[in-house]
Amino acid sequence: MATDLLQHLNASVNAPIPSLPATVDGEDRSLSSSDCHGLWYDAVLVVSSVVFLVYLAFHAKKNLKKLSNGSSYIMISYYALVWVAGLLNLAWCALQGWQCSGGKAVAWNLLTLFTASAMMCLEISLVAFLLQDNYSSGVEALAQTFLFSGIVVSVDTLLKAIYVFGFGVPLFMGGVGGTTGVKWGLWFFHKSLLTAVYGFILFVHFSKWREKLPPRPAFYNYIVVMFVFGAVTLFACGLAGIGAGFGIWLNNLTEICYHALYLPFLYVTFLADFFQVIISESWLNSVFWFSTAYGKVIYVFLFTGRTISSG
Repeated sequence: MATDLLQHLNASVNAPIPSLPATVDGEDRSLSSSDCHGLWYDAVLVVSSVVFLVYLAFHAKKNLKKLSNGSSYIMISYYALVWVAGLLNLAWCALQGWQCSGGKAVAWNLLTLFTASAMMCLEISLVAFLLQDNYSSGVEALAQTFLFSGIVVSVDTLLKAIYVFGFGVPLFMGGVGGTTGVKWGLWFFHKSLLTAVYGFILFVHFSKWREKLPPRPAFYNYIVVMFVFGAVTLFACGLAGIGAGFGIWLNNLTEICYHALYLPFLYVTFLADFFQVIISESWLNSVFWFSTAYGKVIYVFLFTGRTISSG
């Protein structure tokens, strides 16, 4: 029965659907080995993923010691999730050849779904946590953060699975549906939602409600970078949807940047500060400092919700 199910899934993924014909104007659109991205594409992805995991492993002992000395469930969860996402991302980068093998279609789509879900969970939960009114380290804050991100990621993953396995839309196959509107239309809608979220946060930053946002410069740098990246990806999907080759090339470039640089960027922007802080034995909370517009230094105990102003 399991074998029959796998055969059915492979058939549904590889079989052409009316909106994505296998042959267009006499040209074969089916997946083949010639549609692979190439050696340099794979090399950049694999090398960057390996370097990041080696860096995490090199500092793992020190980081785990600091985590064990603290009481932040949020940071412990994020650190574990970074490891999970990093390992899945390495597998995704190393197994790019599965796109070129029809027999590996189900395995490739499942791997891509899990990898994308882990990275999106990091992306959404981080923003959800930082947008909270107080930065508690307790189980309640952890539950609120991951409940919201879990719902969003679950819905996103379910919809992708339905499109891929139910309707046969090759969302994750680089050599299929390259010039058709269905695949790129779905990606355009998906990217537009993420870009709109980052754009809304930037709008709030320049409005009278800016005091509701966290007073940390790194947060706004992160939002600006992700907004620009989302806008470029949105532009690429739009061009690819109308059959422009430049749009497909630009989308491949954004894919390389996301899988090669997002996790290191996330780690350096947020988690690295936590692990670089020297914690004395009398303090169990991580201390972050920010400069306000008035020039005062405010110490924010990020995981207790307490603030102490000086100067």
